[in-house]
Amino acid sequence: MSSLLLLLLAFLALTMKASHAFNISAPNVVLRRVFEQDSRPIILFDGVCNLCNSAVNVALDWDPSGKLRFAALQSNVGKSLLQAHGRNADDISSIVFVTPKGAFTKSDAILGITQELNPLPFVPLKPLALAGQYLVPQILRDAVYDGVANNRYSVMGKRDECRFDADGEFDDRFVDDNLAKQ
Repeated sequence: MSSLLLLLLAFLALTMKASHAFNISAPNVVLRRVFEQDSRPIILFDGVCNLCNSAVNVALDWDPSGKLRFAALQSNVGKSLLQAHGRNADDISSIVFVTPKGAFTKSDAILGITQELNPLPFVPLKPLALAGQYLVPQILRDAVYDGVANNRYSVMGKRDECRFDADGEFDDRFVDDNLAKQ
């Protein structure tokens, strides 16, 4: 009797998970929606990573004009954008910089993001990012990125849940997860 109950519970859990998946639009539909009325690039970040959330805080500070938007990799929009660019929806191994022209990962994502940031008028990050892109081989840049990414939880820890903008100060900077719903 107990094995029948466990089987029934497992079936119900799968059914509920499948019905949730049907409430999410196709990845290409979500991709179209997020850039339909706002062409600003999107940074997909690990929403439970303290290092990643600290980097988002720095990006918000260094982007006072609001050229960048953000979404957690674990969000429905994040998962859909990953899939729309040929990645696994559950792949949180890299930051992803999504533009209307494509998606960039690892060191290419970092350099793309850096080109958009302007911490101080006399510190031009764009030329430095371009120099890094052309002077440092990608294999070396990605090896450094992977070293940090693979140790991000042990370095700065992990949260139980994704970042939430409770006071709404950055509402226009975080992509609305409702864009992924049907």
